[in-house]
Amino acid sequence: MKLTESIIELESRVQSLLSEIREIKMHVYALEEQNEKLSSKLFNGRPEQKGQQKLKELYEEGSHICPFYFAKIREEGEDCLFCLAFLKER
Repeated sequence: MKLTESIIELESRVQSLLSEIREIKMHVYALEEQNEKLSSKLFNGRPEQKGQQKLKELYEEGSHICPFYFAKIREEGEDCLFCLAFLKER
């Protein structure tokens, strides 16, 4: 009986791990979509548009452009001092 209980417990752990993997997979999928969206904005913009302007637009749309938090979404209405300093340097 002990072997059967061990197998049942192992099966339960495997199911739990599969559930976690599914959650992680969905999170990765969302991050990949966000990355693709941001990359297309950065690299597929108008040819005459300069990099600084593209970064400024990304920041105005709500994304971080500073090296610390690049591409993460900023809280609505909140500025990031790192991003603003990064824009000012350029």
